[in-house]
Amino acid sequence: MRERREGFDYERYRRLLADAVDETRRMALINLLIEERARDHLAACLASERNTATAIRIAEVLGAARP
Repeated sequence: MRERREGFDYERYRRLLADAVDETRRMALINLLIEERARDHLAACLASERNTATAIRIAEVLGAARP
């Protein structure tokens, strides 16, 4: 079985899927999943950019400290 991701609310999505009995509700569920995945992806990208900027700054400081 696949490992459960932290922050992924399986019970909530299971309930929403059970309630998606018509086209409108199914489309709302699909849009919700897309929005939440996009938000997760954006947060990961921003964290990666911050980490890269920090690593570059550390390299600059350490490089300047060398004789």
